[in-house]
Amino acid sequence: MTSVTQWEYATIPLIIHNTKAILDQWGEDGWELVTVLPGPDGNAPVAYLKRAKNG
Repeated sequence: MTSVTQWEYATIPLIIHNTKAILDQWGEDGWELVTVLPGPDGNAPVAYLKRAKNG
């Protein structure tokens, strides 16, 4: 039987002057960056992340 990876997702606003630190912290928690898109307010970009669900 083939197992299918189940994912969980998160979206986080990015503060431009602190982007690397924010993404590094989420990466340490096992999150992988999928994409970055403009935020709904047109100012702060939003990062979309995923990681495999445990269990």
